Amino acid sequence: MKNSIMILLTLCTAATGSILTLNTTDTKPEFLPEPITNKDFYQDGAPSTEKVELGRMLFFDKVLSGNRNISCATCHHPQHGSSDGLALPFGEGALGLGPDRRTGEGTAQAVHSRVPRNSPGLFNVGAQEFTRLFHDGRVETDPAGNYEGGFISPAKWRLPKGLDNPLAAQAMFPPTSDVEMAGQKGENPVADASSMNNAAGPGGVWELLAKRLQDIPEYVELFKAAYPESITQSADITFVDAANAIAAFEAVAFRTDNSPFDQVLEGNSKAISDKAREGMNLFYGKANCASCHSGKFQTDHDFHAIAMPQIGPGKNHGNNGNYWRASGYQGFVEDFGRGRVTFNPKDNYKFRTPSLRNVAETGPWGHAGAYDTLEAVIRHHLNPVESLEQYRPSEAVLPPLESVVETTAKGAELKQEFVEGSRLVGYQMRDTWVQNDPELRAKIAEANELPKITLTDAEVECLVEFLNTLTGTSNESLLQVPTSVPSGLTVID
Repeated sequence: MKNSIMILLTLCTAATGSILTLNTTDTKPEFLPEPITNKDFYQDGAPSTEKVELGRMLFFDKVLSGNRNISCATCHHPQHGSSDGLALPFGEGALGLGPDRRTGEGTAQAVHSRVPRNSPGLFNVGAQEFTRLFHDGRVETDPAGNYEGGFISPAKWRLPKGLDNPLAAQAMFPPTSDVEMAGQKGENPVADASSMNNAAGPGGVWELLAKRLQDIPEYVELFKAAYPESITQSADITFVDAANAIAAFEAVAFRTDNSPFDQVLEGNSKAISDKAREGMNLFYGKANCASCHSGKFQTDHDFHAIAMPQIGPGKNHGNNGNYWRASGYQGFVEDFGRGRVTFNPKDNYKFRTPSLRNVAETGPWGHAGAYDTLEAVIRHHLNPVESLEQYRPSEAVLPPLESVVETTAKGAELKQEFVEGSRLVGYQMRDTWVQNDPELRAKIAEANELPKITLTDAEVECLVEFLNTLTGTSNESLLQVPTSVPSGLTVID
């Protein structure tokens, strides 16, 4: 082989104990995946510019939230690696962006809860192999054709037809969540519909939001330009059209396949340092990372229990009443992950394998954002149960939960009133309850399926170096924050 320098590394895989010999040359090693191409994306990675521009406006516009106070970009901002830099987000009601996001003084700037799961990054989620989305995969393609809408989702048979792909189906749901975008019952019609579990029906969330868009002349023109064959008047606009446009924007704007690692996939091994190359060999060999983080996008798109610490309010799963008895708040604080989608106890505490593309930009990491450094999350994978036992919630990037409101009834009127004193203390206990409860923590540990792996500090450094080579640049022109949006609402607070 021309200009080839052969380095033979004999590594013992942790999973099987077998011997693996890896070739590293100045061309692409055989154990690496094929390069990413336009064919990996829907419409060859080139939806119409009109559709993408419509999606861009919608992505940054707060008009899609019930109280008109939060946009998709708030929790998936370009400045914060398509996420928000927080372990768990503050959804509708708070102010600011990223780690600076805080609750305010008035009830309109208070929150009812943290969003219970980490805001996932959006890099490359428009690729065709991303057929399951959300941490628990509750939106996915429906190859069996059980649902007319074409996707398995929380809406089941009520999900409308016409969605372009799983990413568009995913975009339907954040506006239906009370703590993410909809707001609380009594605050606005969208929130009222959400509280009644009415997303798709008459007067439902999607119809109400579509009506908002129909009433904005600039949006009507953008929709007509994006869908010239199906939208000729405002009444033709549906929320499915909005979701398809948002997905088209995300797929193009957050595509990243120009990293140093991509150059390696093209055959240029000199695109990364020797230290990163050693990390790459560890990743695909001894460290056994590629058993789950496989393929072009470093994910098997499957679900695994790896004893990740749970912080935050959870998803009201389980039946352990200890928190209820200690705080006086009804409800449960566990998060069963995939198990609550399949209702198979064997899937409890399993979460979707995230893609590692641009992973250095998407922290904190874990379904609840427990870890704030790449080194910390790598070390967790080496000995998950021990790491879980040693974890302290104070390590997480969690803004203080200070201004909290709850919905109360005064006769026939619903009001939002501040939670104060001992009740606020009880509310704040949710952040650490599961991790501090030996019984609940033991259940997470028992479900762990990762074997213990021993690496030196130097090898961990090499893995971090390699993960940094997965960072590429996305479409900066599309990710420029608009100075204004068609609704006339402020873009950034």
